[in-house]
Amino acid sequence: MTTERTKTYPLSNKQLKPKKNVDCMWERARQRNRGEKKMMEEEKEGERSGPPCACGVDISVLPEGCISDTIALTTPKDACRACAVSSIFRAAAESNAVWESFLPSDYQAIIARSSSDSLSFSSKKQLYLSLSDNPILIDDAKKRFFLDKLSGNKCYLLSARELTIAWGDDSRYWRWVSLPESRFSEVAELSFVCWFDINGKMSTSMLSPKTNYAAYLVYKLRSRAHGFKHHLPTASIGTTGGGEVYEQTVGLGLPAVEPGQQDQVVLPQLQQQHTSRPKQRNDGWLEIELGQFFNEEGEADELRFGLKEVKCLSVKSGLIVEGIEIRPTRG
Repeated sequence: MTTERTKTYPLSNKQLKPKKNVDCMWERARQRNRGEKKMMEEEKEGERSGPPCACGVDISVLPEGCISDTIALTTPKDACRACAVSSIFRAAAESNAVWESFLPSDYQAIIARSSSDSLSFSSKKQLYLSLSDNPILIDDAKKRFFLDKLSGNKCYLLSARELTIAWGDDSRYWRWVSLPESRFSEVAELSFVCWFDINGKMSTSMLSPKTNYAAYLVYKLRSRAHGFKHHLPTASIGTTGGGEVYEQTVGLGLPAVEPGQQDQVVLPQLQQQHTSRPKQRNDGWLEIELGQFFNEEGEADELRFGLKEVKCLSVKSGLIVEGIEIRPTRG
């Protein structure tokens, strides 16, 4: 039996060329891999060094006045944060130029209306913080002026003597008494009244422009208080220049909301009404919102606010009024 054997022949030069092409392909692949690796290393180095436009820039070489001008365009809260950036930023953020910009433009005139002699501070920042944390008495101690700490907007607490109270000068209905916890020398205590009407007013020029404000009655209720749970007074706020007057009912006798709690009206008969509820203040007094008002920038107008109950004429007693506070809203 014949066995067939496979014959082999030497490869020709033409058949060897593909091997050379493969070697070239491998070489190009290695070069491409080296190029990609180099690009990745350069990208990582760029991430460590920051963006190309920031390379070689040292912000500390900028003049302190330039940094101060920039910080002055922010807020008091941002200025305090800037102090933690660096010593250069701290010096700029604590400069008088920055905190002068946060103070109201008429702050010197307002301070001049105070009888206090303890308003000398070594820096504008100290003055700003003092006006935020320690309100001053102005206008014969009938108003308290302070700044909103976050924004620097102007705030006022008008004493009961600055308000118009129906029958307030008749000792049969209202008594003027002194309380150690009050910021004023006297407050108004309701003895007995059926016609309940309290009003206040002020010029909008006293307030910060382009700011949303709210008015709050600051008060207390005696344990024997009567007449504020069922026949609710109506609060109002608006300007005499023809703007919209905001009105709502206020539940002076409702349970107060503690600081940090949500404001919820819990009485079923009030759930369908737009009713404001009292809140407990950190100073021990209660406050209840009477309404809100947006102060435009322009000509001075007269802002009026108050609350009254003159329909049911039910007997009311036991209310202590310290005043009405006007301050910016939050959020």
